Amino acid sequence: MELPIHVLQMYGYFMLFAWVLIEQFGIPLPATPVLLAAGALSAEGQLSFSTAWAVGITASLLADTIWFHVGRRYGHNVLRILCKMALEPTTCVRRTQDSFGRRRAATLMIAKFVPGLATLAPPVAGENGMDFGAFLFFDGIGSALWVGALLAAGRFFGDLLKHNAQMLDWVGRFSGLLLFLGIVGFFVARLWRRRVILKELAAARLEPEELKRQLDQGDLVFIVDLRHPLELLPDPFTLPGALHFSPESLAARHIEIPRDRDVVLFCTCPSEATAAKTAMALHKLGIERVRPLRGGYDEWKRLGFPLEAVNNPGFARLAEAAS
Repeated sequence: MELPIHVLQMYGYFMLFAWVLIEQFGIPLPATPVLLAAGALSAEGQLSFSTAWAVGITASLLADTIWFHVGRRYGHNVLRILCKMALEPTTCVRRTQDSFGRRRAATLMIAKFVPGLATLAPPVAGENGMDFGAFLFFDGIGSALWVGALLAAGRFFGDLLKHNAQMLDWVGRFSGLLLFLGIVGFFVARLWRRRVILKELAAARLEPEELKRQLDQGDLVFIVDLRHPLELLPDPFTLPGALHFSPESLAARHIEIPRDRDVVLFCTCPSEATAAKTAMALHKLGIERVRPLRGGYDEWKRLGFPLEAVNNPGFARLAEAAS
């Protein structure tokens, strides 16, 4: 912890504010070591615990407020960008939408503690029309809990160091190196996992032009729309003949999926991540002719290919449950 403590000793609350703000904007620069260091310095009397808490909450709320309004204005497009920044796009949008659709308040209060949710929850809240006052209230509670927990942990650790000179010497020698190795290992693991997923995806994708040709020729194709109900509300259209399923319900009803034709899956995730993951799950269940659609719904729409209104009987119920 020596490195973040040294930085905080030099720049104080300004550095704490800037570091938390940067992380909450979605840049993968973890603020946890800095908040822990601030808590440790409060044990020494070099920083005020209450002031550091207020500064951290303010930085978090500022970033979240901006993301809330960006999500309200630009919708799902900003979520795609955020997932690409997150290094592990595989279901990040759907996981956030699922959590937010079931329990908005609880999701905002715990989002800071769940990797991937912290940056995505505010724009999802904005995209889906949550009242700004309610958002600010619950997000403020979540920010206060997150900042307070890390500061308290650092304060506790700082008290231990005050009473144990040997531990203080050990921390001074090795904590900077351990912090550096931990951050490097985090990024390497994320990049490796993303590389494996994208490689498997590239081998299985179906081009939109090929699907269009199959439909024009009257070929039998089983098309599945994997988008979350929240995504359908502002754009209630889908591919011709597509049926809407969640990845979980599709896997649970895999016996009903025809084996004598291509099963085409599409979503609006970065790099068709949800479709790819679902395709791999169906392969394990013995369904061989399953392929994600390259570019998903957005690419199909961009190419000007035909769309039809969502007429799945369960859509109204799903939309009502998500709103």
